Amino acid sequence: MTVTELRACKQRGERFAMLTAYDFTTASALDCAGIPVLLVGDTLGIFVQGHSTTLPVTLEAMIYHCEMVSRAVKQALVVGDMPFGTYNSVTSGVDNAVRIMKAGGAHAVKFEGPKLELTRQLTDLGVPVMGHLGLTPQAYHQLGGNKVQARTRDAADRLVEDAQALEEAGAFALVLEAVPTEAARRVTAALGIPTIGIGAGPYCDGQVLVSTEMLGLKGGESPRFAKRYAELRGAIVDAAAAFATEVRSGAYPDATHSYNWALKESA
Repeated sequence: MTVTELRACKQRGERFAMLTAYDFTTASALDCAGIPVLLVGDTLGIFVQGHSTTLPVTLEAMIYHCEMVSRAVKQALVVGDMPFGTYNSVTSGVDNAVRIMKAGGAHAVKFEGPKLELTRQLTDLGVPVMGHLGLTPQAYHQLGGNKVQARTRDAADRLVEDAQALEEAGAFALVLEAVPTEAARRVTAALGIPTIGIGAGPYCDGQVLVSTEMLGLKGGESPRFAKRYAELRGAIVDAAAAFATEVRSGAYPDATHSYNWALKESA
């Protein structure tokens, strides 16, 4: 998958999936499943590192996880998130985006908000840019939490304007997070580049979920839009408990799982 092919998907009316990936093993499995776009999201701060927000994620951590994912894939487009504080200026944004691609092996970068000049400069340098509008989790404290955005007609108008400006600046795709269905429909219809929804309804060109939630690895409740396609947390708990029980009882390891070679006399 390339950014050019992703745009062609929209032109052909073909919807596509995007999932987050943070490590080699998971990325390899998702790539084998045919997922065309893998996002090394700054959500790793929550689902891998155990923070309550994405804000503590560092550039070094992002590069580290991008390296693992990019080594795993054979087909998917790998997009690396730019962490909070790594694109405060155009200069720092360009330098850090180049590092995510060169050191991390990502094929593209994503950052939040209508950063038009940064988008233009990166595009001119050959760095593909995925935009992100609507709920921008890196502005968690400014927004007062993870709340649905663009809920009024005026706000939806601004969302369309920002999306069109990002497309004009060179973005190849746009994530729309936590916006009303009608607002996402308007943006999708107004753009020639694909939109990728997360909590944005059915009219986007693609859909993205956090793989940890999609696979049922996360305990507790998930957001309303996060459908679970498996319940792997329960399977892991059951498997680990069964292993511990067999170790305590002496059932593991048995003859099948041991090297039963006769010892030879020393030379």
